[in-house]
Amino acid sequence: MKENGVVYLVGAGPGDPELITEKGLSRLKHCDAVVYDSLASDLLLREVSADCEKIYVGKRAGSHSMKQEEINRLLVELAKKGLSVVRLKGGDPFVFGRGGEEVLALNKAGIPYEVVSGVTSAVAALASAGIPITHRGLSRSFHVMTGHTLSEEGTLPPDFDAFAKLSGTLVFLMGLGNLSLIVNGLIKEGKSGGTPAAVIESGTLPGQRIVRGTLSDIEERVRESGIKSPAIIVAGEVAALDFSSTAKAPLKGCRIGITGTPSFAGKLHKELTSLGGTVKHLLSLSLVSYKTGDRMKEAYKELSGYTWITFTSANAVREFFSGLVECGYDYRAVGHVKFASVGNGTAKELLKYGFRSDYTPENYQVRDLAEGLRKLISGKDRILIPRSSRGSRELNQILQETEAAFDDVVLYDVVSQTPDAGKEDMAIEGLDYVTFASASGVEAFFETGGQQEKEWFNNVKVVCIGDITAEALERYGRNADLVAEVYSVSGIAQAICSDWE
Repeated sequence: MKENGVVYLVGAGPGDPELITEKGLSRLKHCDAVVYDSLASDLLLREVSADCEKIYVGKRAGSHSMKQEEINRLLVELAKKGLSVVRLKGGDPFVFGRGGEEVLALNKAGIPYEVVSGVTSAVAALASAGIPITHRGLSRSFHVMTGHTLSEEGTLPPDFDAFAKLSGTLVFLMGLGNLSLIVNGLIKEGKSGGTPAAVIESGTLPGQRIVRGTLSDIEERVRESGIKSPAIIVAGEVAALDFSSTAKAPLKGCRIGITGTPSFAGKLHKELTSLGGTVKHLLSLSLVSYKTGDRMKEAYKELSGYTWITFTSANAVREFFSGLVECGYDYRAVGHVKFASVGNGTAKELLKYGFRSDYTPENYQVRDLAEGLRKLISGKDRILIPRSSRGSRELNQILQETEAAFDDVVLYDVVSQTPDAGKEDMAIEGLDYVTFASASGVEAFFETGGQQEKEWFNNVKVVCIGDITAEALERYGRNADLVAEVYSVSGIAQAICSDWE
């Protein structure tokens, strides 16, 4: 009989993916299946393994695509298959997250579980908006209540009167639709109309907005500002404070849309957010490998005849060496070969496999790679170029002017990745920059629907990682505004920083 798996109830935090706990992230990275809802950050889904089963259950107030009982059964069924399951929930599993109901269902079925606490928005969203939930001399306690009513007619809970009379900070989660009922209820139960109040939309997320006022005017201010759900209501003296972060970041206020493979986009996202930028993933690219195809098998078989192997991307390095092993060879097969790499990032990837690049141009462009390589080779050399099917042919054109023989072999292709539910949005309206890390990325963006966004390119600056990528963009009628001087994640970040300043 197959042993049951384990279910981990993981709190994803208030929205900002960096606010998930280290333990929660570890469980997510190593699970076999993740059951998630619309309250969890979509960016966290990028942390799961490639073969992890992702199941969207869409729980949000007023729009349940799967009933709680069905979710309970799903968790039990997945665990009975022997899978390690993460139930990814917004905030903390036990703060209005119905985690207790899932625990009871797992207990009843004899399924082992673990609860991994998360940062609740009741505290984090306030802090992000500059409101301390407690403060010496103003608030010695805080109290959290669901903003839902007991009926469709809008009946406040029977203990609301006692809640309203409490001192300290009062926090209502998921209650924007009942703002009027809550505010009037607080005043009716004795709170002064002059009590400071605030409403925070999308706390800790890039679209965070905050409206401040008092109980007497907060409704009107919210209506005028157009605040929408999800939002948190705060009442208490601390709502008048503004302890917003004053740390200076080079890209503070900058909104950037990025494209690329999960590996590259992940690194770029981390770099840009560390500089204070707000990042939106426009399009993910997936890699289709041909490393064990007939043509590459033939190339591996003929490795003893090559004197140089030239890599034009880090992807090519990874695919080449994994294919080498999968086809029955090991690193001894390339012990006699010299390596050329297009840039520092590619050279670093090569070093991970124990090989130093024999030639890397100062400028990380294919043309510079070709021109430099031409000076190092002779008619006695034979060069292998394993790379993307959409890679630049400039290298070939220059090598054809030499006496050396070379074989250009398609090792992989890069195509647009089908996004998970709610994971990506290609709209670029409102962004300051859009980045492209390859010609393949440019082509995939427009082929997947970016053509509809061409009019918005007049209001956004387009950043390309190099000249080849910029040339691909030109074929779609748009010149690059910025081209990174260094062919790398840092190069793109530096180009944006210099321009944004």
